[in-house]
Amino acid sequence: MLMNLASTDFELFDIAPRFELDRSALDARWRALQGEVHPDKFAAEGAAAKRVAMQWAVRVNEAYQRLKDPVRRAAYLCELKGAPIEAENNTAMPAAFLMQQLEWREALDEAATLQQVQALADEVATHRVADLAALQAALDERQDYAAAAQQVRALMFSERFAHDIDERLEAILSRASRSASAAQQQTEYGHDSPHRNPRDPSRADYSA
Repeated sequence: MLMNLASTDFELFDIAPRFELDRSALDARWRALQGEVHPDKFAAEGAAAKRVAMQWAVRVNEAYQRLKDPVRRAAYLCELKGAPIEAENNTAMPAAFLMQQLEWREALDEAATLQQVQALADEVATHRVADLAALQAALDERQDYAAAAQQVRALMFSERFAHDIDERLEAILSRASRSASAAQQQTEYGHDSPHRNPRDPSRADYSA
């Protein structure tokens, strides 16, 4: 294994340190690296070599997970360029952004139907596309890493809200599924049948 533990994720995957990347090339490089560091490949070299290979396998997978996710990739790139995200400590956001988040939150609280929640999900997804485009411009075109870091923090806010929307959608679909199941059971057992057996209402007693 001719790899350096000090290498950045970009260096490890042999790609330029940019926000925009070729996902197919990233995936191909990941598969190639997995083959290079698979512990079974070093079985004949002893336990120590296998442990090192396992460490590298973990390192490769961590880098891959970071690079394939746009927000995590942007955050990593900002940190490499001296603009750490510090999302836990730096929560200051533009007033317009906070107002948008408040409006979305109120819309989600008031949404009562699947259609209303899905419409909100679509709106948030559309904003995310635009935000990622702005993030790419800040990182790759202007190299404005401070602005990019703020954009990353905003996207983290939006992703948490999108997760809340997904949970609401799942809850609505789950309730709908239970209601449909209950209605189906009521239909199956609700038909008139002669002389129902009181010991088992679902069975008719034809003995009379």
